[in-house]
Amino acid sequence: MAMARITMTLALLATLSAPVAVAQDAGGYLAARSAMLSSDFDEAADYYARAIVRDPSNVPLLENAATAYLGLGDLDRAAQIARRAFEAKSENQLVGLMLIGDLARRDDWKGIVSGIDGGMKVGPLFDGLAKAWALVGDGQMTEALTAFDGVASNEGVEAFGLYHKALALASVGDFEGAAELFSGESGRTIRVTRRGVVAYAEVLSQLERNQDALDLIEESFGTSLDPYLETMRDRLAAGETLAFDAVRTPVDGLAEVYFSIASALRSEAQEDYTLIYTRMALALRPDHMDALLMTAELLESLGRFDLATQVYDTVPREDPAFHSAELGRAEALRQAGREDAAIEVLRQLAKSHSELPLVHVTLGDTLRGMDRFAEAIGPYSDAIALIEKPEEQHWIIFFARGISYERTDEWEKAEADFRKALELRPEQPQVMNYLGYSYLEKDENYEEALELIERAVALRPDSGYIIDSLGWGLYRLGRYEEAVGHMEKAVERMAIDPIVNDHLGDVYWAVGRKREAQFQWQRALSFTSEDNDTGDVDADRIRRKLEVGLDKVLEEEGAAPLQKVANDG
Repeated sequence: MAMARITMTLALLATLSAPVAVAQDAGGYLAARSAMLSSDFDEAADYYARAIVRDPSNVPLLENAATAYLGLGDLDRAAQIARRAFEAKSENQLVGLMLIGDLARRDDWKGIVSGIDGGMKVGPLFDGLAKAWALVGDGQMTEALTAFDGVASNEGVEAFGLYHKALALASVGDFEGAAELFSGESGRTIRVTRRGVVAYAEVLSQLERNQDALDLIEESFGTSLDPYLETMRDRLAAGETLAFDAVRTPVDGLAEVYFSIASALRSEAQEDYTLIYTRMALALRPDHMDALLMTAELLESLGRFDLATQVYDTVPREDPAFHSAELGRAEALRQAGREDAAIEVLRQLAKSHSELPLVHVTLGDTLRGMDRFAEAIGPYSDAIALIEKPEEQHWIIFFARGISYERTDEWEKAEADFRKALELRPEQPQVMNYLGYSYLEKDENYEEALELIERAVALRPDSGYIIDSLGWGLYRLGRYEEAVGHMEKAVERMAIDPIVNDHLGDVYWAVGRKREAQFQWQRALSFTSEDNDTGDVDADRIRRKLEVGLDKVLEEEGAAPLQKVANDG
């Protein structure tokens, strides 16, 4: 399906406009708008609720209040206010979006059909799919299938119509008809998503074609499966007939419409708009785990870590998606500054889901990101122990553990992990750069270090970090003039990095450009604050260089003078 066509279609589907309200309390309205712009839905809802008490017929106020409540996940209140806005002649598409979902919750399928026909519209794609599912709910299957075909006949959205038609057929027991759609030429476009594959596998199982379902899962996902897919595979292999749970009822079907559009909008629209669709999907089907996880992720993107944590926390422990939700909850807690709470969530998850390498790797990554390198080694080792035969994609785990070993002065173990990472992915520039730079810092293997870094630069010519390593390597080899150009390029790309500025200062000093060296050291010091200190910058050493010069500092440290560096190694 051409992405450009989808984008164009979705752009016509529903535009999130910000209605301008002429409110009696202008200050309150401005405060509410400010709260909405910062995704502070609860604050905005409170402001708007008070505003509409004073100005109950103000349509834009009603529209915005409904949107704020839906952002909080409160469809009951949102729909109540949206109904008032619609009765006051609102033409806002989000009002229709909420009211159609509310009607579905009450099984008022005739109300949806008449509402869409009477102007309760959102956009061509949503309206067509919603009306089709309403016809299914009203028992008009023939008309419903015609409606799905009508959606599929529109260029750019064929897959939406066919996918939902297949789900509708399966939901009423016509698994042969659903399988025909999934397996046909057009089926390639409707089973490209995870949900499409799962739905098709359930259809195949209902048709007593478990082996075909197993082949589909392996073809689509390989052998590395998450707990949900692993359980599905095991049940199929045991000969069990899987229930068709992808869409059990017309309400589920409409929930899938909201989620399908949210998935398409994910990379095309603002997060707060996509959130409206996922909130609606969850309101209709609270156990829609994909919608739940996307809702939480969108809230994280909006900076609402508190709401994201609440959403993640609703996933039952026994649900196959529990580990994904806990990983998300830990990340939301970390981003909210509650790092110890995040670590505790991950430690508990590592106990309850000890068989999942991803859980241990995430715990290791989080600890390493907090500079708790010694503690990170164990989780990485636990993950590696679960991997029977390391493959190319596992290089990152060895690399991460190698960094942790290196930062805790266990160099032999670090070097072994870096070598293993390069064995798994020989041309990995990050690993080559880190290993090469480490050799330079330890005054060993200068020639190999430079070769590794040069290969890394060839692969990532725009990486400031790697260019800095090359310049520093040349400096350590005494090739000062060659180092200058590389270090200057590195500073161009990383202008406020204290380490790179410090390195350029040393290189300038080595070639006799002492005033410029002092300027770079001053710059390096200016960037060594609590917010921008990597932990590798020795501010006292830089100050000493500014006082007495690099030559004197090297002498005080017992290091080789500049002119003799080239003869070392």
